[in-house]
Amino acid sequence: MSAGVGYAALAAVTAATLLIGAYGLRISRTTSDFYVASRTVKPWWNASAIGGEYLSAASFLGIAGLVLVSGADALWFPIGYTAGYLMLLLFVAAPLRRSGAYTVPDFARARLESLPARRVTSLLVVAVGWLYIVPQLHGAALTVSLTTGLPGWVGSAAVVVIVCLSVLSGGMRSITFVQAFQYWLKLAALAVPVLFILFRLGAEGTSWTGNGAAFASGLDPVMADSVYRNVSLSIALLCGTLGLPHVLVRFYTNPDGVSARRTTLIVLGLLSVFYVFPTLYGILGRVYLPELAVEGNADATVLLLPAQIFDGALGDLLAACVTAGAFAAFLSTSSGLIVSLAGVISQELFRGSVSGFRAGTLLAGAVPLGLALLTNTQALAGSVGMVFAFTASTLCPLLLLGIWWRRLTAAGAVAGMLTGALLCGGAIVAGGVLSLSGAAVPVWLEQPAAWTVPAAFAVTVGASLRGPGAVPAGTARFLARLHTPERRVSR
Repeated sequence: MSAGVGYAALAAVTAATLLIGAYGLRISRTTSDFYVASRTVKPWWNASAIGGEYLSAASFLGIAGLVLVSGADALWFPIGYTAGYLMLLLFVAAPLRRSGAYTVPDFARARLESLPARRVTSLLVVAVGWLYIVPQLHGAALTVSLTTGLPGWVGSAAVVVIVCLSVLSGGMRSITFVQAFQYWLKLAALAVPVLFILFRLGAEGTSWTGNGAAFASGLDPVMADSVYRNVSLSIALLCGTLGLPHVLVRFYTNPDGVSARRTTLIVLGLLSVFYVFPTLYGILGRVYLPELAVEGNADATVLLLPAQIFDGALGDLLAACVTAGAFAAFLSTSSGLIVSLAGVISQELFRGSVSGFRAGTLLAGAVPLGLALLTNTQALAGSVGMVFAFTASTLCPLLLLGIWWRRLTAAGAVAGMLTGALLCGGAIVAGGVLSLSGAAVPVWLEQPAAWTVPAAFAVTVGASLRGPGAVPAGTARFLARLHTPERRVSR
């Protein structure tokens, strides 16, 4: 693909993002607009916006790269990403909306009646958000360097600048419109090129699986520990989805608990449709771009495949399409994370004002940009999977037990969150050190959720039952509000 086509694709997505964000600014006036869009976002809009922010670099580029490298084992990622929303539907969506909180730390304070619990939750939410933004910036660096020839840091910096401008303009109200648009853009950007490829191969009588070569087991890595790996990854993805701050804040924008559940059902459908397409790219990549696995550049499969199949203007056009979708993925996920982090930072440091929200936005974007410029990774889905493991080990016990277990105490919640953070964070750091030194990383460090998540739950329960402090006095009243269906809001 020529650099000019790459520039045009990136410019088009940027212009659309800023224009839609400017439209949101026209109707963003109050503090509630900035934090939760005044709780008036209807299910289809909210589901599209969730799809926009949830389908990140790991989904758009990373899934295809994993299928190229790992074959069927990679399918645990899209299954886990989607099934996590089933967990949200069953256990979290409606009660969290009924809590009346603006952020996850707000929920912790209201449920546990504890300022220390709120502060620990705030630190973890910010840490999770920053860790999640970094892979998006790495994906932007990869995309910009491949499609335009510019240095990778330009892509990372461009994402942060564009997202901060969108969030500063209109907060959650503005970002809702942007993310809903970007979900459908990403879906079309993946679907159109791969359908062109399949139609061409069909017209030529060519097998798109290379007569079964795409499924040859010889292409897959040999992993004797794959059972543990897959179980641990599933735990991370199922439980980690429950604690993602940019996902949870979306449920505060629904009018009521009924709408929150309906939103989650729609999201399940949208994600199921979306993940068909990166899987197809991965299978096609195993036939037409197998060298990317050897080169360690598997995450580029989606970007390079259209030009590999089509020559000339059509190949450039289809490559521009996936480039635009990839850039939209980085923008939408980063914007969701930054708007959720800005809310937390604003309430903790700037008293929750609109000006504080804007200051929090700048801080939320600057730190991960610095981390992205100092690090370099292209294993997008794997790095995001580690963030899910960390979230599952820290925020998931707070939310599940806070909603469903009356005897949870502040001391228990804090002990569990800190235990999960130390164990999972320690495993991530230790695995990174071993990897940099060239040593083999044990699977229990590479995929720690199978033991860190149960440990966090066990410490939370044990410290609540045996540790200092009593069950908060208002627990029964708070839980009654969480689990009592409200009257439906007329539409």
